[in-house]
Amino acid sequence: MPIAARAKTRLSVLVAAGLAVLGVTACDATSGPTAGAPADTRQVTVVGAGQVQGTPDTLTASVAMEAIAADVTGAMNQSSERQQAVIDAVVDAGVAREDISTTQVSLQPQFGADGTAIIGYRASNSIDVKIRDLSAASQALALIVSTGGDATRINSVNYSIEDDSQLIRDARARAFEDAKGRAEQYAELSGLELGNVISISESVGAPPPTPMPRADVAMAVPLEPGEQTVGFSVTVVWELD
Repeated sequence: MPIAARAKTRLSVLVAAGLAVLGVTACDATSGPTAGAPADTRQVTVVGAGQVQGTPDTLTASVAMEAIAADVTGAMNQSSERQQAVIDAVVDAGVAREDISTTQVSLQPQFGADGTAIIGYRASNSIDVKIRDLSAASQALALIVSTGGDATRINSVNYSIEDDSQLIRDARARAFEDAKGRAEQYAELSGLELGNVISISESVGAPPPTPMPRADVAMAVPLEPGEQTVGFSVTVVWELD
């Protein structure tokens, strides 16, 4: 056979073999199911919510001592002295020293009417005071104000529950039962039965702090802890059989 004929025959065989390989590859790529759940798996995704209420047992007051002086040292010394006096007073009144924490120390220049010349400095020392005896919270705030005097700033109070683990468990259980009830209803409406859980995801929200205005007089502030809500939102995916 001539060389050209042999080459043409060999090329035809190679092309045919290549087409056969491509055909096998295409079959392998489409013959099996996609990784994960089978393509015909029926699912239902629902969102359940659960809430429980609890009575707060702790109050955290965010307070600051503020001073203005002509120089940096004077402003810082005055605010620090007043803050130390407040700390000593609340500790003597029964607040544990470990329940008092410094949250901010600031020093800012004060400008004159023209906005360019510095005429003094404003210093502020902020602390958080955690009061575990709520029956003494009002008196504690009055003590802070009377001790700090006109330099006192009460920025906020925040009620909380020291140990809310059981409330969290109860709220989570309610959220899941709510989701399950919804899923069972959808299964019944579609003529199917609820199968295994495929996935669960949750989110929890914290209640906002209770705001307090600035206080400049030593008086017994009426305080009511009310109730706090612990809530969960859970998203659950079930199989439908």
